[in-house]
Amino acid sequence: MKRRDGFALIGSYAAIGDGRTVALIAADGSVDFLSLPSLHAPTTFAAMLDPERGGRFTLAPTGDFEVARRYAGRTNVLETTYRTGAGVVRVTEALTLQDGGLLPWVELARRIEGMEGSVPLEWRLEPRFDWGREPPCIVRRGELFVAEGAGLQLAVRSWEAGEVEPEEDALTGSFEIAAGERAMLVLVAAHEQPLHAPSRDHVEARLDATRRVWERWLGMWAYDGPWEEEVARSVLALKLLVYAPDGSIAAAPTTSLPEVVGGDKNYDYRYAWVRDSAFTLDALMRLGLPEQVQQSFAWLLRAVRETAPDLRPFYDLGGGIPGRSEELAHLRGYRDSQPVRYGNAARTQLQLGSWGDLLETADLYVSEGNVLDRETGDMLASCVDRVSILWPDEDSGMWELDEHRHYTSSKIAVWMALDRAVRLAEDGQLPDSHVPQWREQRNRLHAWVEESCWSDELGAYRGWAGEDSLDSGVLRGVRMGYPERDRLGRTIDTIRERLAAGPGLIYRTSEHVGEEGAFVACSFWVVEALTRLGRVDEACEAMELILPHASDLGLFSEQIDPASGEHLGNFPQGLSHLALINAAGAIQDAAGEPGGASARARAGAARR
Repeated sequence: MKRRDGFALIGSYAAIGDGRTVALIAADGSVDFLSLPSLHAPTTFAAMLDPERGGRFTLAPTGDFEVARRYAGRTNVLETTYRTGAGVVRVTEALTLQDGGLLPWVELARRIEGMEGSVPLEWRLEPRFDWGREPPCIVRRGELFVAEGAGLQLAVRSWEAGEVEPEEDALTGSFEIAAGERAMLVLVAAHEQPLHAPSRDHVEARLDATRRVWERWLGMWAYDGPWEEEVARSVLALKLLVYAPDGSIAAAPTTSLPEVVGGDKNYDYRYAWVRDSAFTLDALMRLGLPEQVQQSFAWLLRAVRETAPDLRPFYDLGGGIPGRSEELAHLRGYRDSQPVRYGNAARTQLQLGSWGDLLETADLYVSEGNVLDRETGDMLASCVDRVSILWPDEDSGMWELDEHRHYTSSKIAVWMALDRAVRLAEDGQLPDSHVPQWREQRNRLHAWVEESCWSDELGAYRGWAGEDSLDSGVLRGVRMGYPERDRLGRTIDTIRERLAAGPGLIYRTSEHVGEEGAFVACSFWVVEALTRLGRVDEACEAMELILPHASDLGLFSEQIDPASGEHLGNFPQGLSHLALINAAGAIQDAAGEPGGASARARAGAARR
């Protein structure tokens, strides 16, 4: 819980959201990151990136305290218990929902309950609009004090939580709560519209209803496999990243949390990557959540139509082509990690793997009994024709590196695009006029990979043609159905040996060993690959080594520092959580196969 020079550890944050935006709350009760009015907008609170200039909304006991946190059951409603020398108090908080849908305004409700003794608390609202570039103007509107700036209006309503006191650039309050008493604090925000002042009864009812909404949503899933609680938390984390107005899926709710503390690998992940969207849809299909799959797949197809037959690595959450890339020099950056970025320059990169991810998602969608419409089939076929021409080119690879190379993972992904296109065409989902050319290109690409990307010296597929490097992204070839299972198995062993970063942890490439943290998704890819190759006992053992690296709330960032165990990179990271789901799901599938007694035993032990 303790801060370092004003910064909380990345893994100490809880995430709550309403389908429009996500708030990150540190263990000491400070909302240190929140973009308003939506997840991809400029921040209103960004103390996570600059404790002095970023802005925050705090609520905590005065003096020293100890903290215990949990999510309320299988929900994204947070419960925090503070224990002080004077007593115990519990805070329940959420970004509230209205009957399962979005409110016309953003509402962050914080209920305070006295459990033991009598505890003094204080709260403080310090908005810093537009990434801290616009200070708030505090005005009185009727009975409310309102903080205005950047087209936003913010107000705090307090019931038994102290009088709202205005300062030059903040709103504050203090109060004391005894055992059996209950108070309510709510932050209400509106953008370019009048500001609603909710009643206490309505806020209380919405907070309770929001818990029921989350429970009802996850209650419809269809998962009965190992590590059920970890899978449940992961799918709830993924749901936070779904932008409800359109169904797009953000890679993470944050920007510029560093892969190396003090370094410059700090990127804005508040966009929808084709790759991450495809993986997430796969996970949601596995979990039996068809409504979300339909909405998000339809959004992905709409976004792709903007550029088809070419693909961008990612699109903005509205489905448009990202155009912004700005460095915010006035912000200090997380623990002095510069620059802080608004926008992502990788939007113009050629990433051949995007075509494979798109076609795999379409194939999985159809495998669930769904049907593509003719326009979608024609559009996907044009994309396959395009990548048939592009695949001999160098690209930036799935890791968005500056060096253009013949990345093995990219080539295997194109192989998958061609393979799935042939299958979809044979099923009548895509026009079949170009199937002979797609088969020919698939065979040529397979031969090229085997000749150019295999290394006898490594005993593994190279990270890229022409150099004996390693890339954990190649592990995805197993789930893609790439036919060289023996070589893929040897590649797994080499990667586990040479890219190991500690118990269960894997670096993403040879170039990143010791230069950044272990990449969480890669560790789960090892589990899935081992399982799909029939090495289920090894997979279960690897899974048990990775899971303890989660935060106290079961969340994962992008990377883990092997030395300290600290979380690195944007948080919570969708790719990490969906890789966990798919790894656990692969073991579940293995347990259901003939001869899967060992897998069933391990899965049963995991559930216990």
